[in-house]
Amino acid sequence: MDERRVVVTGLGAVTPVGNDVTAMWDSIKNGKSGIDIATRVDVEQYSAKVAAEVKGFTPEDYVEKKEVRRMDPFTQYAVAAAKMAVEDAKLVIDDSNAHRVGVWIGSGIGGMKTWEDQHLKLIEKGPRRVSPFFVPMMIPDMAAGQVSIQLGAKGINSCTVTACASGASSIGDAYHAVKRGDVDYIIAGGTEAPISNMAFAGFSSAKALSTNPDPKTASRPFDKNRDGFVMGEGAGILILETLESALERDATIYGEIVGYGATGDAYHITAPAENGEGAARAMQMAIDAAGISPNEVDYINAHGTSTDLNDKYETTAIKAVFGDHAYNLTVSSTKSMTGHLLGAAGGIESVISLKAIQEGIVPPTINYETPDEECDLDYVPNEARKQDVNVVVSNSLGFGGHNVSLVFKKYEA
Repeated sequence: MDERRVVVTGLGAVTPVGNDVTAMWDSIKNGKSGIDIATRVDVEQYSAKVAAEVKGFTPEDYVEKKEVRRMDPFTQYAVAAAKMAVEDAKLVIDDSNAHRVGVWIGSGIGGMKTWEDQHLKLIEKGPRRVSPFFVPMMIPDMAAGQVSIQLGAKGINSCTVTACASGASSIGDAYHAVKRGDVDYIIAGGTEAPISNMAFAGFSSAKALSTNPDPKTASRPFDKNRDGFVMGEGAGILILETLESALERDATIYGEIVGYGATGDAYHITAPAENGEGAARAMQMAIDAAGISPNEVDYINAHGTSTDLNDKYETTAIKAVFGDHAYNLTVSSTKSMTGHLLGAAGGIESVISLKAIQEGIVPPTINYETPDEECDLDYVPNEARKQDVNVVVSNSLGFGGHNVSLVFKKYEA
């Protein structure tokens, strides 16, 4: 069987900068940040003071009240974003196609709030008071499981866990599932709700979080004064389907997914490989899979975490892959506005990449004030830019040495 072309026909998002795709994209293209003083933890106890929290989200708009209580927030976000994406795609899931509709949603950590709440009950009130829903609320695959249940999708149901690359890995794996013919449609992306005492404590101990107390400037990817990432939360979901099906349904096509590269650093549990060697191989692999030249790439939605090594080595990796063209590319990190959504980052950044293609707008890297001589590319500082965007590479890199690159392309018949 000829390999099938895979297109994106639906988008859904719950983010710190808006609880649907329209609101989120409006914030992103206008350089509006969702970062503020953290409210889910007692910031007096931590060196980090800020976070990018989802605000004004009402899970009951998407799930029955009884079911909401049986879902950790990371699952609530995924179900909401998935329902938005299915509605956006005008995809009807019924007995005729349910077995050909898959779900592949990644999460790096899973139900952190549930874990904390139930551990507290165990310590204070004993094991009999731990909820029978503790395990099915906590495990990272339950977002995919609940989306499948809520929407009646009976095809492949999976969850890729690759730390901060989980969302991108899941989209890449889902892309291959459609391309191979395992399913005709797949609900894919990433979700995360990590803003909790344990996560704050762990990342603070690892000295990974920004200790800048000013929410306006704490996340500043590629800036010389960057000092760590800002923790975020939310979900980004895509509907992937065969081109044949999309044309048959007369669906809106946001873009085509044409390349997926995934590599391992085999280097260190948290630090990236020297000079971004693994990230460079992932980008090259994705570009080769897409059957395009590096010179055809217009925009890179960078991993761009606002940490010292990531931003420096990702820049080095881009230069290694693209050569002189690296200086003609636009590169930006939307984490400057959304914070770092960990396992959901690749999901929401894929949505952003597709909106950039659709509208011909490259989102900015905000808070960019002081250039770093080791980060010398065009990071679209502070203001979005109107530009034809035909091909986007979206990078996601995770603890454990996981490197993922996705290539999205403007659809052409």
